[in-house]
Amino acid sequence: MPSPEEFYRIKRLPPYVFEEVNALKARLRAAGRDVIDFGMGNPDMETPPHIIEKLVETARKPRTNRYSASKGVAGLRRSIARYYERRFDVTLDPSTEVIATLGSKEGFANLAQAITAPGDVILAPDPAYPIHAYGFIIAGGVIRAVPAPSPEAYLSGIGRAIAHLTPKPTAMVLNYPSNPTAQVVGLDFYKDAVALAKKHDIWILSDLAYSEIYFGAEPPPSILKVQGARDIAVEVNSLSKTYAMAGFRVGMAVGNERLIAALARVKSYLDYGAFTPIQVAASAALDGPQDCVDEIRAIYRSRRNALIESFAGVGWKIPAPPASMFAWTPIPEEYRGLGSVGFAKTLIEEAGVAVAPGLGFGEHGEGFIRIGLVENEQRIRQAARNVKKLFARRNAA
Repeated sequence: MPSPEEFYRIKRLPPYVFEEVNALKARLRAAGRDVIDFGMGNPDMETPPHIIEKLVETARKPRTNRYSASKGVAGLRRSIARYYERRFDVTLDPSTEVIATLGSKEGFANLAQAITAPGDVILAPDPAYPIHAYGFIIAGGVIRAVPAPSPEAYLSGIGRAIAHLTPKPTAMVLNYPSNPTAQVVGLDFYKDAVALAKKHDIWILSDLAYSEIYFGAEPPPSILKVQGARDIAVEVNSLSKTYAMAGFRVGMAVGNERLIAALARVKSYLDYGAFTPIQVAASAALDGPQDCVDEIRAIYRSRRNALIESFAGVGWKIPAPPASMFAWTPIPEEYRGLGSVGFAKTLIEEAGVAVAPGLGFGEHGEGFIRIGLVENEQRIRQAARNVKKLFARRNAA
């Protein structure tokens, strides 16, 4: 029998960079060690009660246990359209421009399956959330990674890549607020991106999963607000972080009718949609009181501030993220030689603090780590104390 590595699609995937750190974390916990885990962006807050109540109420109705709809039930698609109208001032047709997905990750991956032919070239940022590249690689595409030290540098790099690539790229990926870097953009950036995509006749796939986790005065906009964007763009979003509903696996894809129709066609062969009570609960989240979103955002802001303050106190200056649930921070100078994977292993072994190594997000993520704001303030301050002891031991040696 062939080993898994011999299968075509598996061979196209590189080794999973996070595996070493995750395996080490599991071993330490099995041995009874306390690990403060900032590694995965896994929300730890309670889902707002009115959402849970709607889930339970709907699950008690026998008919809701039947197969659902792969595009999402009509009520949820209408709720998504209302959310976009209210939040982004974007009007969508629920029947042709909206699909409910099993989280933004599934939506993005199946969009890649829907539009990618073998050998198609896709432009993606580096560093980037892994599915932004590997969704296309799994689909048979070729990724051209464009360095993204800033949004402007990324867009400029895309322009240069388009001018020199053969065959011409078919799509480019945008993700703001960014995972892992927490970068944000305004509408002017999206106007430039849309103009560039239209000039070269390529699609835009925008990931807006962190649209509600922001710390500045201006909320992140949708690319679909730009005139003409729907001619070439589709956007994925998620309820995972906004409403602390990560395990529910419910999100959305909205925008260009051709891309939405292609995604609907693929999904019709792959799934029957999320469990109907989950979709009804998602409607309750989108249509219900939004003070819970403000409260969740405030918790992330407070954790961000606690992280920056407490780690600065032990000599590690962490740049303040303007959005998202992550801090993207350079490795301290004296540990740069370890690389991001080596430093992440040192942190977990010697300080009991788990982080995500930057190399897992691409070649240009080396030299950084990503810290998730997924532990409470007490645990964050304990992590800082643990790191202080690590630094002291290293300096003494």
